[in-house]
Amino acid sequence: MSFGDPNNPYGPPQGGQQPNYGYPQQQPQGQPGQPGYGYPQAPPVSAGYGYPAAPTSMPGTVSAARVMLWVIFGLQLVGVALFAISAASVDAAKNDEQLKDDAAFQQLADYSSGMLWGLVAFALVWGVIALVFAIKVGSGGNGVRIATMIFAIITAILGLYPFILVGLVHTVLAVLVAVFVGNSNGSAWYKRPRY
Repeated sequence: MSFGDPNNPYGPPQGGQQPNYGYPQQQPQGQPGQPGYGYPQAPPVSAGYGYPAAPTSMPGTVSAARVMLWVIFGLQLVGVALFAISAASVDAAKNDEQLKDDAAFQQLADYSSGMLWGLVAFALVWGVIALVFAIKVGSGGNGVRIATMIFAIITAILGLYPFILVGLVHTVLAVLVAVFVGNSNGSAWYKRPRY
């Protein structure tokens, strides 16, 4: 190839042409493309056999379930604080000089104090479980999804029976978590391939 060769990509442009430096010629905006030029468009990504592609970003419903798990964790911490304050106040009442002689009160106070401290421990453990599931939404597999649904269903049931008044918020949040994690978007998110 000589310097004056029109096919030389390193030579000067010939006849007022712009140099293309080996790149394919592009059509100006607004003109229809010509078949056979440029690169073909990539086919849509799919998992094969007619299944939709694995999601690359967290679906909105799964993200909402994660937020609701964080809210459940926060409510559990509030419950821990309230149960602990109640248990401490019952313990303080047991040591009151005027009530020390009343055997029925002492027996009830012992039972109430023990039950309240047990509720403190239970609320703390339940909050830690909600925290773990909230953290695992981004990286967990199908086992985490199933465990999260079981946790949400048990939380909804516990919100209905022993803690009816304050448990209503837990029940609503837990039902939504179970639905959002259990739907097709949640299934696709938790079953996506990880590299």
